[in-house]
Amino acid sequence: MYMILRWLINAIGLLAIGYFVPGIEVSGLYYALIIVVVFGLVNAVIGLIVKAITLPINIITLGVSNLIVNAILFYFVSTFLQGFEITVWWAALIGAIVYTFITTFSSWMYKESYMH
Repeated sequence: MYMILRWLINAIGLLAIGYFVPGIEVSGLYYALIIVVVFGLVNAVIGLIVKAITLPINIITLGVSNLIVNAILFYFVSTFLQGFEITVWWAALIGAIVYTFITTFSSWMYKESYMH
């Protein structure tokens, strides 16, 4: 049940990003739910590999390079999914940063509810 709630929070957060960040467009809740799943899979597979390769740069930049990798993956997902469009690079960067905060919050909520 909590995973479904977390999925919904992430999708609603993605809709909010599409509404508030100029340059990002999310067509609706159905597309947002699909985007959350696809972005999670891409981040888990490709993101893990890229972050492992860029680990020395990540150590030097104190984690800032992870934001760039997330922005690239965010933009990458928008290139092959319908209903999700990113028109400018800085929008992908801002969207990835805000989406990271949203997923961290939903993960924190899930852990808190799981522990009780």
